Amino acid sequence: MVKISANQLVKFCDDYLHASEFSDYCPNGLQVDADIPITKIITGVTACQALIDAAIAHNAQAMVVHHGYFWKGEPAPLIGMKGKRIRTLMQSGISLIAYHLPLDAHPKIGNNALLAKDLDLQITGALHPHEKHPIGNIATCTPISPEDFGHKITHKLRRPPLHIKSGKQTLHKIALCSGGAQDMIEQAAKMGCDAFISGEISERTTHIARELDLDYFAAGHHATERFGVQALGEVIADEFGIEAIFVDINNPA
Repeated sequence: MVKISANQLVKFCDDYLHASEFSDYCPNGLQVDADIPITKIITGVTACQALIDAAIAHNAQAMVVHHGYFWKGEPAPLIGMKGKRIRTLMQSGISLIAYHLPLDAHPKIGNNALLAKDLDLQITGALHPHEKHPIGNIATCTPISPEDFGHKITHKLRRPPLHIKSGKQTLHKIALCSGGAQDMIEQAAKMGCDAFISGEISERTTHIARELDLDYFAAGHHATERFGVQALGEVIADEFGIEAIFVDINNPA
């Protein structure tokens, strides 16, 4: 049976995702070290208690997630819900590894790259062209009606998007950025896009989309960010020969 350390796993992921090159809202890499040899990992979008319970049920020694802990501005004490989560990890011998922006931006297994692939979009550039590691992309597709594109999102992501309509008959140039990137909509308009796909919507987003004459598809924060961490698990399994199991904890947001 192949066994690796948490540090070996993190070193590989750091290099593969160029994690040190990102200024992020949370620490990327090893967040909780249980100091237990790893033979099996669980991957998932968010390190919630349900995912921890799934890792315990699967006898995994590590969790690899997109949304981990220790976000900027949050209280530091390990008490309440946060304390329970970390206590469960430590008592169960499970390390926690998280990658946020590096997993959004990766050109091969990133959330945006794989979201575009799943929706038959061809990425042509970055939503913010001057970024070294762009968070968000511009893509093109065979001209499609907004209604048909909404149906495609529903089919591919297994949930209907919230669609703010512009009145356009066809879409061709589409910007996308997974998760809570609704405020990038103005940049999408500046780049001459017909539509913008992200995960979430705010009250202001509706008015901005209408006034900028842009179709907006809020396709779900969770739904648009399932891709990257699952793909990272597959890369890890191929690299080390350990088992990686993706667990999709239902989340309608």
